[in-house]
Amino acid sequence: MLNLAHKKLEVYKISLQLVKEVYRLTKNFPKEEQYVLVSQLRRAAISVCSNIAEGSARRTKPDRKRFYEISRSSLVEIDTQFEVALIIEYLKNDQIKALESYLNSIFGMLSKMISNLNPENPE
Repeated sequence: MLNLAHKKLEVYKISLQLVKEVYRLTKNFPKEEQYVLVSQLRRAAISVCSNIAEGSARRTKPDRKRFYEISRSSLVEIDTQFEVALIIEYLKNDQIKALESYLNSIFGMLSKMISNLNPENPE
């Protein structure tokens, strides 16, 4: 595999753990959710780390910012979908502690990265 800078970012490393946790939590969802909620959650989790990687490979601040914002939006999507999973009782609150930690950490790091890429911050 390629030895690229994004692989050294803490936010990227945590986002990979998020993917693993999302797959673990969705493994026992009902079969009828396999192509609905499970698929959507897993794609969103992969989107988080993929957009961090792609953003870090971009040369300009606006390009990097756009991919980090997409990554953060996918994170919010995951949060919402797990909220739905809790409401329809596919999971219980005590099962998502690690997930909550990953979501909060990644959201904070991405928000800081995005803020640092604002136009008032010179390149």
